[in-house]
Amino acid sequence: MAAVASGPLIAGFLINPIAGMGGRVGLKGTDGQFEEAVRRGAVPVSQDRAIRTLTLLRGANIRFLTCSGAMGEDALIESGNKDYLVVYHSAEKSSAQDTIAACQAFLSRGISLLLFCGGDGTARDVYGSVDNRVPLLGIPAGVKMHSGVFGVNPAATAEILLRLSETSFRESEIVDIDEEEYRRGVLAPRIFGIARVPYLPGHVQDRKWVYEEASEDRAKAAIAQFITAIMRDDTVYILGAGSTTAEIAAHLGFEKTLLGIDVVMGGRVLLRDADERGLLSLLVGERRAKIIVSPIGAQGFVLGRGTQAISPRVLRAVGPENVIVVATPHKLRETPVLYIDTGDTALDREFGTTILVISGHGMGQRKKLLHPE
Repeated sequence: MAAVASGPLIAGFLINPIAGMGGRVGLKGTDGQFEEAVRRGAVPVSQDRAIRTLTLLRGANIRFLTCSGAMGEDALIESGNKDYLVVYHSAEKSSAQDTIAACQAFLSRGISLLLFCGGDGTARDVYGSVDNRVPLLGIPAGVKMHSGVFGVNPAATAEILLRLSETSFRESEIVDIDEEEYRRGVLAPRIFGIARVPYLPGHVQDRKWVYEEASEDRAKAAIAQFITAIMRDDTVYILGAGSTTAEIAAHLGFEKTLLGIDVVMGGRVLLRDADERGLLSLLVGERRAKIIVSPIGAQGFVLGRGTQAISPRVLRAVGPENVIVVATPHKLRETPVLYIDTGDTALDREFGTTILVISGHGMGQRKKLLHPE
């Protein structure tokens, strides 16, 4: 709902401080894995992404109702926003119950929109608390983010709020998965509800779709035949998640970690289910390397959703010019534009405004690559 001219938009705002921490260290999520993520060297990511969004909203006609400390207030202070009120005091180590209680506090104060920073688990907790009483908008900071309630990046999320009077509202699915099953390579998404979301074309991500057809299998096989034919024995190949890269691995003679990142060289598997640290250890010196990834169906994210181990440090070590994107023709028909959201805006822009996608044996399509601001 757009704010009326007589006063500011009243928006609830909260952060899940641990969202996304498991991504770069290979955990595929942080639910129930906070201590293990810290042990592996994970660092918080949601504060930074929230601050990026809030900095762009500094001076906008928005009054934030928020939580104390790392759940909201710290980011508002750091971004220079002064029009806010703390209405919920969270525990030092916050939990899903804090998210739910904070949302209830926001509702009792008459918010018109709820802005949150996190991933699918946070979206599920927020929606479970507010249902459809107010629209939701997410700043993407999780590992998976299958739900259709997130801006495509922090800048796009801010732009939606700055142009709220121009937006339409659409119904989008809140989707989450069982992370324990996900870590075992089983992707079982579940729809938890339908939320109202402010919508600007190219600024809000769609829900992920999975394509399973006989023609898809033939297309994946053709892509795999082509990619394996052009692979060099002196080059390290980092294979991102997905069924298309799994087909490439099958043509190389091994079973890929379907929802993780594997590394091969000269027909030999160097790493399975790699994290950022493992990838960087293989990229020292002048070693030649390439990254092979497939965009998420419908959403269009090439990097930045479920590929956090392929971090900006890894990408810079390999070079954006050495990223190979693969996708079947059907997936590309259903995915009109592609996005990259690594968390490093300058790096994202080095990929340019179009990107070549290998879609068959010796076949490719050049797709538009958007960088919303």
